[in-house]
Amino acid sequence: MDSAEVEASKMYISYNNIHQLCQESADKIKAFKPDLIIAIGGGGFIPARMLRTFLKEPGQSNVRIMAIILSLYEDIGTVGSQVEAVGTKVVRTQWIDYAQSQVDLVGKNILIIDEVDDTRTTLHYAVSELKKDVVEQSLAKGVDPASTKFGIFVLHDKVKPKRADLPDEIMKTGNYFAARTVPDCWIAYPWESTDIVYHTKRAMEQGNDVFIASTTI
Repeated sequence: MDSAEVEASKMYISYNNIHQLCQESADKIKAFKPDLIIAIGGGGFIPARMLRTFLKEPGQSNVRIMAIILSLYEDIGTVGSQVEAVGTKVVRTQWIDYAQSQVDLVGKNILIIDEVDDTRTTLHYAVSELKKDVVEQSLAKGVDPASTKFGIFVLHDKVKPKRADLPDEIMKTGNYFAARTVPDCWIAYPWESTDIVYHTKRAMEQGNDVFIASTTI
């Protein structure tokens, strides 16, 4: 695929669009009542912060956000190529320091956030490893690890065969939230852009900028 074909295949998403996807999804996510947000970096950081604003209830504290960084995508290696290849192994580069942060997962509703559900490999890894941490913390307290519930929020879920599964306690309980289901295409997010003006222009041309009428004047 040459550079022109790569460019034509991209779905450009603007910051405005992401902000409104979070706003649109917040009411459904409020039913899950998250006590803690865990953002997968780097794509989950900005949606997590935006979503927290819409989850805020009067008289209540903001939902705390913790960050983990997992790497799955890797460059093909061709000089000048913008194409990415999907990796097969998740690399953990940052995890929660429970001792320093004083984060207790036991008995909490934990919302994991990433920008896209592509192969599902990263999300599967995050849930699996966090569940191990829950078991360890629960044993130390002598309580049932099942008291901890997990949910997932992504901006986009790609329609494609997944390489990994998520547990039924997420997928069959309504605790999986995808703002949009989209075809299997290259999604260009604004935080990846080196020219935000061009990026936003392309998003507007594709109808991926502002799509909800403003409720304020």
